[in-house]
Amino acid sequence: MRRRRSWIPGPLLPERYRPTNRPKLWLEVAFIAIGYYLYTLTRLKAPAHEVSAQQRGWDILNLEHYLGLNFERSFNHWVYGVRWLAFSMNVYYATLHFIVPIAVLIWVYIKFPDRYRAIRTVMCTMTLVALFGFYFYSLAPPRLLDHGNFVDTFKLLNPWGQTAATSDGVAGLGKGTNEFAAMPSLHIGWSTWCALVIAHLAKRPWVKALGIAYPVCTFAVILGTANHYVLDAVGGLVTLGIGFFLQRVLQGRPAFAPAPTTDGAAAVPKQPDSGGAGGTGNGSGTGATGGTGTGSEAAKAAGTATTATTAPTRSGKAGGERGQPEIAPQG
Repeated sequence: MRRRRSWIPGPLLPERYRPTNRPKLWLEVAFIAIGYYLYTLTRLKAPAHEVSAQQRGWDILNLEHYLGLNFERSFNHWVYGVRWLAFSMNVYYATLHFIVPIAVLIWVYIKFPDRYRAIRTVMCTMTLVALFGFYFYSLAPPRLLDHGNFVDTFKLLNPWGQTAATSDGVAGLGKGTNEFAAMPSLHIGWSTWCALVIAHLAKRPWVKALGIAYPVCTFAVILGTANHYVLDAVGGLVTLGIGFFLQRVLQGRPAFAPAPTTDGAAAVPKQPDSGGAGGTGNGSGTGATGGTGTGSEAAKAAGTATTATTAPTRSGKAGGERGQPEIAPQG
């Protein structure tokens, strides 16, 4: 059957730039390292104008109040009241954001080499789009919002025993990170990317369940630690959707689809021959279907066999009419 035509344009990349084999490990490690360096460098060069970032923070809160989504403050105060929970969320926020995506990338690289490039492309394009948001839309997170009445859990309950911390959870990095890179939330974008990859490719139900729970827990953490607004999470999901769209346009196939064969079609398994009646006239035996497998030809072959059983009587009579048998000479 002919494949259904997709409304998404593409692929834009030539075929030679769309390989489906697994890339070399050292090249992939170098690629990810360079990408993270550019990511950090872009965040450092982003215009972190505090006045505009503070104003945008209040604009976000006012919009959420209008939409009925401004529950960050009450949830943040409740989390801080349960100190062990606030401390655990601090550790979660500062560590799993990088550990889990790297682990998922390694898993896909080893187990699903034909899909690795497409899945990795989604993550890279999503991150690239997020950098534009960090650069052009500096936004103060709730914990840094002046007179916002949010609790900075990292400052009061830092897991590393420090008296202050940045949005990365580590003190002393104020000059090494952009504190106003809140929109969109890559914590939500990356965690949802991990969940989709695990849900599509994992076989064990409990692994799928853990993958799906990961972005849900991350959403609670980013609000409980006052590092993001609800609309930051929405921005992260939108950025992830753009990443999937750009990957589809560039490579011309869904991220989780198996790699096509060389000729672009799925391989058709060869049907084994089964011995039996219905052989051909030259003596080579075929299956019971007569080799072609169509019902009309099988019926035709059966009719031919029936006619052959009556042929001797008719041919004998005809032979007598066409040519008389020789008469033996009398002695």
